[in-house]
Amino acid sequence: YMEGRDYVLPEDIKEVALDVMNHRILLNYEAEADNVKTADIVKALLQKVPISK
Repeated sequence: YMEGRDYVLPEDIKEVALDVMNHRILLNYEAEADNVKTADIVKALLQKVPISK
């Protein structure tokens, strides 16, 4: 469990999202040619997805 809790907070997701999702995203040839990084995609997603309250 995260930080000794039996539940997960949005901050917990943000903390591990880059490590968890970085290797799950496959870039197409165009993205590779444009030197797009998967870490940048994950960071952009984390910024754009609203956190429910």
